[in-house]
Amino acid sequence: MDQAKYYVCSSCMTPVPSGHKFCGRCGAGVPDEILNIQAHFFSDMQDPSKARLILIRGEGQDGLSYHLKAAQHIVGRQGQLEFPDDAFISPRHANLFYRDGTLVVRDEGSLNGVYFRVRGSVEISPGDTFLAGEQLFRVDPTPKASDGADAEGTYFYSSPKYPSAFRINQLLEGGAVGMTVCARGNSLQVGREDGDLNFPGDIYMSAKHATVEERGDKFILTDHDSRNGTYIRIKTERALTHGDYIFIGRKLLRVELNSN
Repeated sequence: MDQAKYYVCSSCMTPVPSGHKFCGRCGAGVPDEILNIQAHFFSDMQDPSKARLILIRGEGQDGLSYHLKAAQHIVGRQGQLEFPDDAFISPRHANLFYRDGTLVVRDEGSLNGVYFRVRGSVEISPGDTFLAGEQLFRVDPTPKASDGADAEGTYFYSSPKYPSAFRINQLLEGGAVGMTVCARGNSLQVGREDGDLNFPGDIYMSAKHATVEERGDKFILTDHDSRNGTYIRIKTERALTHGDYIFIGRKLLRVELNSN
């Protein structure tokens, strides 16, 4: 007899086959909770107040889901969320934790930082770095003039200078500077084509991807609804909401809140 298929009558202790409403020996009825019992999928219990991280781009690990149910979650080559084969992730790179019910990401002093996807326009500062496509950029103010004469009264011969409020530098692996473009007006556009800084071979770059603009004494970074987004490096920590994206090393992660 397969015991899993039978209910044992509480009156006469006789097995009652599955689906029968009465005991065949004493006629006692089978309780409703037994008749209507359903098997449930066995899984990790999810707290609806907690968030999940979905790995969107992860070098073959796409689609992995991480349930953030602990007090804190260290992301790095070691920790609760481990990515040991990503050379751009520090051993202890970032921490995801809850503060007053809100999910927060904090950079733990990593070498390459944590990048947050921009929605619309955000204010940035000189020296800030941002990602567009597969390119990393830094916004720098125009250097102070250093074109005076030397001790003998001779001037250095160079190309003509134009007034410029700021410049965008492309940063290469190892920290070297690649292309540099100085703003002729008060803005610079980055994209795949028809911009001030173009990357026609970057498949993750939109045609008109992002713009950096000077407004008074402020700089504004604007994402032009690009398909793959523009990401700004956070300085210390950032509160996260449903649908936010963060880059950590080569890993792109999306925040999902179960309550949404």
